[in-house]
Amino acid sequence: MLSVRSRVASLIAAAIVLSVALAGCGSGSGGYAADPAPPSYPPASASASASAPGRTASPGGITPTTPGLASSAPSAATTTAPARGGLQSGDKGPEVLALQKRLSGLGFWISGSDGAYGETTQQAVLAFQKAGGLGRDGVAGPLTLAAVKRGVSVQPRTTSGRWLEIDKARQLVLIVTNGKVDAILNTSTGSGQAYQQGGQTYTALTPAGQFSIFRQVDRLDPGPLGDLWRPKYFNGGIAIHGAGSIPGYPASHGCARLSNAAIDWIWSSNQAPIGTRVWVY
Repeated sequence: MLSVRSRVASLIAAAIVLSVALAGCGSGSGGYAADPAPPSYPPASASASASAPGRTASPGGITPTTPGLASSAPSAATTTAPARGGLQSGDKGPEVLALQKRLSGLGFWISGSDGAYGETTQQAVLAFQKAGGLGRDGVAGPLTLAAVKRGVSVQPRTTSGRWLEIDKARQLVLIVTNGKVDAILNTSTGSGQAYQQGGQTYTALTPAGQFSIFRQVDRLDPGPLGDLWRPKYFNGGIAIHGAGSIPGYPASHGCARLSNAAIDWIWSSNQAPIGTRVWVY
């Protein structure tokens, strides 16, 4: 009797995962005014990332030593003006240019080093903050600038071949070739919250596992939960795609959101053609 119950439980669990995959993910660039409210959000620390199951500490990883860093970091839904000496969206000048060049040198993708703190610079700062265990607000305040100067190393899990790695714990997408990280991008994956579709209740999850890109749409793709910009599908209705909102916390219905500029770059430079392997962990 126990074996029958175990089989039934396994079938139910598999059905839940499959239903999440088939349900697809959240709105694309056309519908992000109503992001799900963020779950409880303690900023991830470098030590927490290092101690997570199946992970090893990244060489050069940042462990913040400033007292009160975690408790004083802004909430996921709040953007705080930087203290004196900080940089934020809208700023221009040589300090921004130096920040852009340093982030690019560390592997964090930016559309170009032009000295203007625009969307892709903000996204790169968010990605760096996630990698370094800092408060996630996309603002290069004094703590972030000091950390950028020290640097941070992001280690992939794969060692051979071409992969997209989606790190749910740190909310990052890594583009990896033969164990070398080519680019690090900010992402937002499944929020873990319940949502309604077609009279059914689903949970917004990005299932872990190894997949490959099997379909792509080079335009705005209407979906059951909204429109997705230039999606590349790798697990049922779950894709990496462009979006108008990529916050510092999991907020999608299951997809891995990237900025519209980032997905445009992935398309234009052929970073993830059909068949590219994807590892979600």
